[in-house]
Amino acid sequence: MENQAVIDMVVQWGYPALFFALWLGIVGMPIPDEVIVMTAGVTTSLGYLRVIPAFLITYLGVVSGLSLGYVLGRTMGAGILDRLRKRRGLAPHILRAERLLDRYGHYALCISYFLPVVRHVVPYLVGIGHMRFRRYAMFSYTTGFVWTLLFFLAGHLLGSNAADLEETFSQSVMAAAIGILLIWFAVRFFRSRKASFRRGDTGE
Repeated sequence: MENQAVIDMVVQWGYPALFFALWLGIVGMPIPDEVIVMTAGVTTSLGYLRVIPAFLITYLGVVSGLSLGYVLGRTMGAGILDRLRKRRGLAPHILRAERLLDRYGHYALCISYFLPVVRHVVPYLVGIGHMRFRRYAMFSYTTGFVWTLLFFLAGHLLGSNAADLEETFSQSVMAAAIGILLIWFAVRFFRSRKASFRRGDTGE
């Protein structure tokens, strides 16, 4: 099982195993990020790692891996996108990421966290588009913190029921995605209301 493979790595290598397992997701680590993050939580419940250091290392692994995609996109340009399209099975995810950016703009960085593979493609695209790093970090790192916390806590609470991890994480993805979309719609709603009030004040 995938989660047992992560636990075995943690037992052998400790905290660095979490960081590099997530960081290598950018080059196609065969274990889904969600499973790695939840397994990190499981290892703290089983007593292999301490909670706070394990969470911080996991979070750094997540955001640094995605940031590498941003840096590669910004420095290498559209050429790297052509290389990615040639990788088997990746073209549909690239198309989905492009549509996500066209529709939601910078908020696509937030939404993409809850879409496997797409979350790794979007940083390339915004890097190619020369999004300022400050803006990239604001959207990606804050959402990454929430995303990591959700899955880490789910794994920690699951604890000894690690055998159910892979079945549980798909349900957690759906619940987390619904949550983040509700937050996004709430933000849009209050922004539109604020803009309406401003226009009304100006009209007076």
